[in-house]
Amino acid sequence: MTSSLAPSLVGQCMPNSNGQISHEDAGSFPDRVEIGPNAGDAPTISAQDFRESFGEDIHHALDLETWRTGTDLTQEYDRIASEVRLAAEHEGTLEHRIRQEIFPRLERAHNAPKNAGVYPAQADILAEIHRGLLFSGGVEACDGTIQVHTSLPLTIFQIGVSLVSYRGDQGTWSQRLFRKDLHQETSGRIDELIEILERRAKRSATTSGGMGDRVGQLVQKTVLDYGERAVLLNKSQAPWRMGRGNPVTYELLTGGGNPELMVEAIRVLRGLIEGWQKFVFVASEPRDFMLLTIAQALPPWHFAIVQTLEDQIEDWLHQLRFASGVATKYDWDNEPLSAPEWIPRFIKDVASKVVIGLFRASPLAPAHLFYAHVDHADLAAHIVLADSMLQEHRGYPLLNDLAHHVCDSVFGNTLQRLADTAYAAAGVPWRYSISRPARNR
Repeated sequence: MTSSLAPSLVGQCMPNSNGQISHEDAGSFPDRVEIGPNAGDAPTISAQDFRESFGEDIHHALDLETWRTGTDLTQEYDRIASEVRLAAEHEGTLEHRIRQEIFPRLERAHNAPKNAGVYPAQADILAEIHRGLLFSGGVEACDGTIQVHTSLPLTIFQIGVSLVSYRGDQGTWSQRLFRKDLHQETSGRIDELIEILERRAKRSATTSGGMGDRVGQLVQKTVLDYGERAVLLNKSQAPWRMGRGNPVTYELLTGGGNPELMVEAIRVLRGLIEGWQKFVFVASEPRDFMLLTIAQALPPWHFAIVQTLEDQIEDWLHQLRFASGVATKYDWDNEPLSAPEWIPRFIKDVASKVVIGLFRASPLAPAHLFYAHVDHADLAAHIVLADSMLQEHRGYPLLNDLAHHVCDSVFGNTLQRLADTAYAAAGVPWRYSISRPARNR
């Protein structure tokens, strides 16, 4: 993942190991960081890296003689309190410098989007959003969930999506996919038996943390993302639509490795981004620590526009997805494009219209990231601030949390109960039950 902010804003103002700002550290901040699917071989973590991160030698940390016996709560609390106090002091120093050095540079950063910069929310607009938009049902939020029932003869995927507003539940939608290892009819040949065993070996690799079951991964990571965005685009009747996370996930843009799903997903994303435009997505567990660090320096009831989604995901251009084995061309605005051309076209023409913003809705809660159309980012920021003010302790949109709770309450454990009943009716009530619950790791 690349951030255009890194070389132009942050490189000169990064803290050293003591939490202080050192201009000698300029240039040490990477301008290109590869994570997740884009990462190559993970770099080696040296003993020095460990010492700089934790302040102690790795051999000392592994020596059982340095481990405490039992639980000395008083001693542990004192140590945790000391470390937290020191970290908060260093973070406070960094936040002060970010306000002085980084905020003024946002609007003139390389590739800065329209209206980049830091702004205070306007109280009259927040009040009008509460009265005339949020509580009147003018904003609808969507969230989804997935349950998977796995047994030897059958795997069931249940995808559920809910749509809510402050005027009530606007609907729920679900899809169940039944994945069968066993063919309906087999000839009894040994090669068919081996094929069945190989399919189950792939499932075992996925269960133990591998990526052997690509079809299962596609359903769990991609179809769910697609369903949420398709419901927002095609089922919502509200002027504004709200979602959770990044509107363009890696799995969605690549179709989970399936070109047909990639094409359908991009068409939905284009409809939402280029067509509807009045949307806002809020990250619940963002991974971009650089942007979060900048966001934490925001005063309460402020927001910032920092960069485009194109800047954030431009590394995905190098994936070379579907470069071989896919000859079909798909229609993009009456222009036939091969599958490898779709992702670069989307990043350049569509992702560039999405801006990444930051907001802080409460002095008690952390800051968050949001995504909106470049032409409606100001109002989108006020909407998420107005909704997040209703949760002072979280500073996160209440409507998004409401959609999550509705989805969980509607679908919950329904799949497991249905499957248990069905196995009982088939005369094998306990044959495929889990012998003991999975251990928390």
